[in-house]
Amino acid sequence: MKAQARKTVGIDDMAAYVPHLYLPIATLAEARDLEYEKLNKGLGLEAMAIADAREDAATMMANAVRELIDKNHLDPRSIGRLYLGTESALDGAKPTATYALEMLEAYYTPEYGPDCFLNCDVVDLTFACIGAVDALQNTLDWVNGGENRLGIVVASDNAKYEMGSGGEYTQGAGAVALLVKQQPRLLAIDPTWGVATRPVYDFFKPLRKVKRGDLIAEVLQLANRNHVDIDALIERLDATIAVDGVIDSNVRELAIHRETPVFDGPYSNLCYQNRIREALDHYRRQVGSEKEEPVATAWDRLAFHLPYAFQARRMFGEIFWQEASLTGQREALTAQIGMEAPRKADFTDEVEYQKALVKFWRAVTKTDSYRQFVRERIAKGERASSLVGNVYTGSLFLSMMSTLETDLTDGDLEAGATLGCFAYGSGSKSKVFTTRLQPQWREVVAGFGLFGRLSARQVIDYPTYE
Repeated sequence: MKAQARKTVGIDDMAAYVPHLYLPIATLAEARDLEYEKLNKGLGLEAMAIADAREDAATMMANAVRELIDKNHLDPRSIGRLYLGTESALDGAKPTATYALEMLEAYYTPEYGPDCFLNCDVVDLTFACIGAVDALQNTLDWVNGGENRLGIVVASDNAKYEMGSGGEYTQGAGAVALLVKQQPRLLAIDPTWGVATRPVYDFFKPLRKVKRGDLIAEVLQLANRNHVDIDALIERLDATIAVDGVIDSNVRELAIHRETPVFDGPYSNLCYQNRIREALDHYRRQVGSEKEEPVATAWDRLAFHLPYAFQARRMFGEIFWQEASLTGQREALTAQIGMEAPRKADFTDEVEYQKALVKFWRAVTKTDSYRQFVRERIAKGERASSLVGNVYTGSLFLSMMSTLETDLTDGDLEAGATLGCFAYGSGSKSKVFTTRLQPQWREVVAGFGLFGRLSARQVIDYPTYE
């Protein structure tokens, strides 16, 4: 049986929802006694979006999807798939996407009837910050498998860290919705994907288990009631099987899920750097360019998952150096660096070798050639991240929207230009894929309104944030 030819599939349009409130990074830096210049000039941070008390992953998803449907004049009954990537789930069993679906159904029922989403496939996908990219790849294959299929992929998250932690200033919130179909007006996506996965613990949100007795003891200590016999109290609670509260619930240990993660920042940076390199290597092998020609530096623009705005430019030096060998620029780049790349054979200690590599990659990012590469290929995708913060699953897509809207203003890109995409999710996995601008891309991007919306937000002060 002859294999079915793959059709042109991709992203027809995008819509972003960002909360109306934001906190300037300068305000947070002052409250935390941090150097603003290090956060701004070093990490690229300017502001972070703050979800208000009534916003969560479901409401933000619903808002992004509503905008996408309305501006494209879609009939909800024509949408066959609504897939959500999130790590801010509201429920341990019921998909967060169904909470959003309930809101959307209520909104569109007056015009399209109460069952307007009845035949829409809905599900959540979770793999830290890469879940929505997994949903996109899955939906592209589904769209390719039949005629007139419309799918919507959504990334929605509220990125929260403990107050005073090293991740607090990278917080953000928002949702991005993608309309996926055949013959897209915005971006066609090539069928080749690079992937790299390793089971690591750089960032995760485990169920924390605590014994009831320990929890009771902490409460009593805070209440200055240390004379209570906790063992006797536990025995009394266990006397019946009735469930009369959280503590009186027939379990010895309580499982607590917290929105804030356990994370190791430097280790996560290393995982990010290694996974995107490994995924790119996998991509190269598939397109037959493992040694013959550059890939990453041949793309017209690059978009990344950005935990903070300058993450990619700080992590990409290694790949830039590797590809310099393929373009005949290695000697010139070495001259700019002022040192040779460290060789493993010259080191007896692996730790010292790794330190030397880190120093060398950092030196690569200080060269004029690399800085020009960042200005031309990466910087436009950082602008929205600087103003919003990390939106977890939506970060890569926000970078794509930022790049395209800026290029629309600058007039630098033409149809056929390529946008190389680097996705990353802690735990950890990276995916690399290529998108291509379609002839109608300007018309579509003109409807984003991303930066206009960001400029119209409401600033809050530190006491309100706290």
